[in-house]
Amino acid sequence: MDDEWQGSLDDLRSALDASGVVGTWDWDIVRHTARYDRGAADLLALDPALAGQPLHGDAAMVGIHLDDREWLRSELRRALEGGGLFLAEYRVVTPTRGIRWLLSRGRVYQDQLGRPVRSKGILIDITESREEGTGYLARMSTRGQHPLDRAANALLEARKAVDEAGSEAQSHLRVVLDLALYEVGAHLARRARH
Repeated sequence: MDDEWQGSLDDLRSALDASGVVGTWDWDIVRHTARYDRGAADLLALDPALAGQPLHGDAAMVGIHLDDREWLRSELRRALEGGGLFLAEYRVVTPTRGIRWLLSRGRVYQDQLGRPVRSKGILIDITESREEGTGYLARMSTRGQHPLDRAANALLEARKAVDEAGSEAQSHLRVVLDLALYEVGAHLARRARH
């Protein structure tokens, strides 16, 4: 393996770890199966050994908090109707790490007739940003930081404020802020690679 390529791969892994990416998922909508990498299989199917295997129905969602499953199914159906970007925030319950908050971000792909055929995405662990006062970015000094680092801090603070507000628009605002956080994070990861 080429040293430069390996270095780029290591940089990408570091950036993903730093941004909280904990897994990837691939949903074959036509066959009604999900495939996860090891991290996603551990969190969503509660068994990392199921990585790469086709999972059907509840077997693919066993780790998702019972109170979030029906809501998530509804959001998935809505995403299938419209195609494009999919964002959802929900809880998983694991035997070793307890309750974790995940942001699932992906895209629904359609065939030439506009029918959904596949969806792929990532899981980001956002537990720290949801726990009051534990997000290290919110306490970090912003003096001398890159503007994108300051933007990420400001978005995290805005997200925390929306969570505290408890309004009906809270869910929509969280999704918008999470999307902005993801985009800023992608730019930060590209910056870190160069």
